[in-house]
Amino acid sequence: MQGQIIKIWFLTEDTGLADAIARALGDCFETNASSELRIDLLNERLASSHVLLIDLRTSNSQDFGEAALRLMGELNGLRSHPPIVVLCDEEHRGPFLRAVEYGADDSITNPPNINELRIILRRVHRLYASEQELQRLRGNGTAGRLHQLIGNSAPMQELFAMARKIATCDVSVLITGETGTGKELLARAIHQLSGRNSAPLVAFSCANLPETLVEDELFGHEKGAFTGALTTRCGRLEAADQGTLFLDEIGDLGIGLQPKLLRVLQERRFERLGGNKTINVDIRLVCATHRNLDEMVQQGKFRDDLYYRLNVVQMHLPPLRERRDDIPLLAQQFLQQAAQQFQKSTRHFSPLAMNALEDYNWPGNVRELGNVVQRAVAFCDDEAVDVYHLPEFMRGVREKPGLPTDVDNLPMSHSYEEEVRRFKRGLILNTLQQCGWRKSECARTLGVARGYLHRLINQLGIQDREISVKGQNSDYKSPLGPVM
Repeated sequence: MQGQIIKIWFLTEDTGLADAIARALGDCFETNASSELRIDLLNERLASSHVLLIDLRTSNSQDFGEAALRLMGELNGLRSHPPIVVLCDEEHRGPFLRAVEYGADDSITNPPNINELRIILRRVHRLYASEQELQRLRGNGTAGRLHQLIGNSAPMQELFAMARKIATCDVSVLITGETGTGKELLARAIHQLSGRNSAPLVAFSCANLPETLVEDELFGHEKGAFTGALTTRCGRLEAADQGTLFLDEIGDLGIGLQPKLLRVLQERRFERLGGNKTINVDIRLVCATHRNLDEMVQQGKFRDDLYYRLNVVQMHLPPLRERRDDIPLLAQQFLQQAAQQFQKSTRHFSPLAMNALEDYNWPGNVRELGNVVQRAVAFCDDEAVDVYHLPEFMRGVREKPGLPTDVDNLPMSHSYEEEVRRFKRGLILNTLQQCGWRKSECARTLGVARGYLHRLINQLGIQDREISVKGQNSDYKSPLGPVM
């Protein structure tokens, strides 16, 4: 997405402000303005725009503000529309809160800081583009998908091309990569693309298992081979005949079993435990490991002859931190899966939530991302996953390389999301205090629906006992001052 010109459609009555913003944003943005708020007249413009910027400042006429909010409501009824960023006055939160309720993706206060506006516009466009790309991949695309593996980053595109090329060649494959990067998914993709896809793929993990158990699992046993062997049992090698055997964590295979596996690869036959009947098998072996097998060979922990047999083609799955461009795409995929599983109406991430996902280092890689998104959807009762639905350790300050740190030319003692959370909590608690702690009156004062106020109270962790304590504490001072 680097170098792409982002097309902005600015809905405002202030042509002077529109011209000033268009000049300030620079050559990477194409800004057009209009005061027309009828959706039937905007359809063509919406189809060619990347972001919709809506002016909700109180200096506008009241009719324009109400019409803009009605337009946002109509846009929510469409199957697809560009992301929405609203421009509003910091001291008048009513229009902003209503805009959030109508589905605004982000906001910026007036007068807008141009550096901050650029960041917001790029961020919401990137999220929207990821959602659209995911839909395209699900529909008919193959360039960014390899069966269940998804990725548009350069390393994944190279990996997908390599997998398609070697899948039809019946050679052994060694997949390397950190835990949680999707090594088994890659093995299954290779199997599905191969000529063996009508036969089974049999998967087995060698990790942290006793050597005797691994041997029994792989080779099977005859009746009476050992105490408790009451019947003959086929092993994984037999089960994978004519298909693919996937051995995960091959680096954990015991040194005593390695020559036995090597013999199977060389001669394509073996005997069950306790038997002398030779069984012929035709298998393709795909192995995976997070260990460095080169070092293990040098240390005498892994046989070099077996290593050369396994390492005919080596494929490396990069960690998620080295392909951060894929995080929005993967996160949206996991969100849609979790929303369907939990029967939730959650559809997307807030910009702050996605920013936190992109900033995190992901030591557990794609598997950890999937678990975090699933947890967030489980806690979310709205259409958008917010940053407060993410684990606490992901909400801290993380500066992204390349982004300006002097957005307001002032150092911040808290992260942006913490400041927003503090503002929301203070606003609600102060308004409740002014309204005698009556939630219905508080909702009317803020200009929001009562149900939305209840959701905000729950999201911000405001407890009924906290409201009672604040009401009794005459020394309590909101950071916002009195609500007018």
